[in-house]
Amino acid sequence: MAKKFDKDSFSGTLIVVLAVSLICSVIVAGAVVGLKPFQTAEKVKDKQSYILSVAGLLDENTDISKVYNERIEQRVVDLASGEYVADAPADFSARVAVKDPEQSIKINPEDDLAGLKTRAKYTEVYLVKDENGKVGQIVLPMHGNGLWSVMYGFVSIQPDGNTVNGITYYDQGETPGLGGEISNPLWQQKFVGKKLFDENGKLALHVGKGASADKEHGVDALSGASLTSKGVQGSFAYWFGENGYIPYLNKLKSAGVQ
Repeated sequence: MAKKFDKDSFSGTLIVVLAVSLICSVIVAGAVVGLKPFQTAEKVKDKQSYILSVAGLLDENTDISKVYNERIEQRVVDLASGEYVADAPADFSARVAVKDPEQSIKINPEDDLAGLKTRAKYTEVYLVKDENGKVGQIVLPMHGNGLWSVMYGFVSIQPDGNTVNGITYYDQGETPGLGGEISNPLWQQKFVGKKLFDENGKLALHVGKGASADKEHGVDALSGASLTSKGVQGSFAYWFGENGYIPYLNKLKSAGVQ
């Protein structure tokens, strides 16, 4: 005669707990798999919103996907040559490529002004078109180390390759109320209209205490966040230097946006 299952015994309780755990695991795993396409779509939409924002094309009524598809063209640039990569996949991401030794390079310590150690060989850039299809600005990704985190942002510049239209930080973990103020639109607004380079083509934009005395190139550092502000300066110094966007910007100046 089969022994009656006793759910109140130690073994019975253990079996019930394991069964419930297994069922819960299956439900959670199913939910993760089922929700992944929606999470991916939301990440794409979120990125698009930041690009539209730095380009001045976002408000509370904006249809993000529609406006992005109409006004933004993603291209991929070889940072070494400044040339567009013709066969780059549509979903190319430098943040993914940097993790692949075949798609990334180590940065010499003396050149590593942003504290990155490595960077992708290629990066995406975003051409922003007006209603007539003419490119009026270019959005460039930029990132570098702050006090606590890698700070990811976008810089929008005019086709002259020198004038800043805007900046935004979309992913950072700096101290709230201090370094975290790099995400404050009021501080970001201080970059609008600044020139990146001087008349000799050297980086002149600088972030520091009292820097706004230089009305053409200077932005005041964040109060109480000197190391975060230094990180922002380091990001500009690297990405708008010879190892960053200079080859691409030189192409823009000589041949125009293509």
